[in-house]
Amino acid sequence: MQSNLKASVIISTYNQPEWLRLVLHSYSLQTIINFEIIVADDGSDERTKSVIDEFSANTELNVIHVWQEDDGFRKTKILNKAIMASNSHYLIFTDGDCIARKDFVATHLNLRRKTYALSGGYFKLNASISKAITAKDITQQNCFDDDWLISKGQSKTFKLNKLTKSKIKAKLLNKLTPTKATFDGMNVSCYKADILAVNGFDERMQYGAEDREVGERMMNNGIKFLQVRYSTICVHLFHERPYKNEAAMVLNNKIRKSTKQNKSRFTDFGITKK
Repeated sequence: MQSNLKASVIISTYNQPEWLRLVLHSYSLQTIINFEIIVADDGSDERTKSVIDEFSANTELNVIHVWQEDDGFRKTKILNKAIMASNSHYLIFTDGDCIARKDFVATHLNLRRKTYALSGGYFKLNASISKAITAKDITQQNCFDDDWLISKGQSKTFKLNKLTKSKIKAKLLNKLTPTKATFDGMNVSCYKADILAVNGFDERMQYGAEDREVGERMMNNGIKFLQVRYSTICVHLFHERPYKNEAAMVLNNKIRKSTKQNKSRFTDFGITKK
C-alpha cells in the first residue's frame, strides 16, 4: 500500500471514450489530490486507451488502466481485477458516465467510518444537456448548479436537491430519504479489507443489480451501509440501456435470493476461486 494515497477511485467503463474523457476531467478538479484512479475497462477498443493515456500524461494523479478482452458483459470480473490493482486501503466505486463534483472524493473520505460502507446516488441529466456538456462546464461546476441546469432545459423537480451545497441540508435529507442504503456501483465506497473479506464481486452476475449482491454479502458480514446520497455528488449522463435482458435478471435474482436465504458472507465465484 502507498502510504500517501487516501483512496482508489475505481471507474468502470466500456466503449464510451467521450463520456470517460469528461468523467476523468472531473477528477482532475478534485479538492484533494492524494488518491489514484483505476479504470476498470470491460474490453473497450483503442479509443478508450487513447483517452486514458492522454489524461494520464497531463495529471499528477496515479492512473491505472485495467483491461480485459471483450467477451460479453463481465463487469464483475474487471471490477475484481481493479480491486486487486488498487494501492490504497479505501475504495470508491463509480461509473464512466458519472461526472464527479469537485468535493466528491474528499466527501467520501470525510464521511468514511470503520465497519461502514457509504451509499451514494446520482442526479440524472437529461439527454440534451448530456450531449452538450463540455469540459469547461465541468471546470466551472455548472453541471452541479440547479439554476444553470434549469436554464438549459433540465426539469425543475425535487431531485435537484441531490445537488445541494449545504452540508446541513444534505445531512437532514440523508436521514429523511426512504431510499435504502445499498451497494450501487455508480457511487459507493468502502474499506478494501471489507470487500476482500467477502471475496469481491460474484463473477457469475450479469447486468442488473450485479453490484447489490456484493453489498448484501458485506451486510451479512457485519458491514453497515450509511446513506450519503445528498452529500457525495455526481451527475449521470443520459443514455439508453439496450443491453438489458430478462435472462440475466433471472440469473442475478436467483443468486441474490440464495445470498439472502443463506445469509452468505462469501462467494466461491469471486476474486479467489475454489
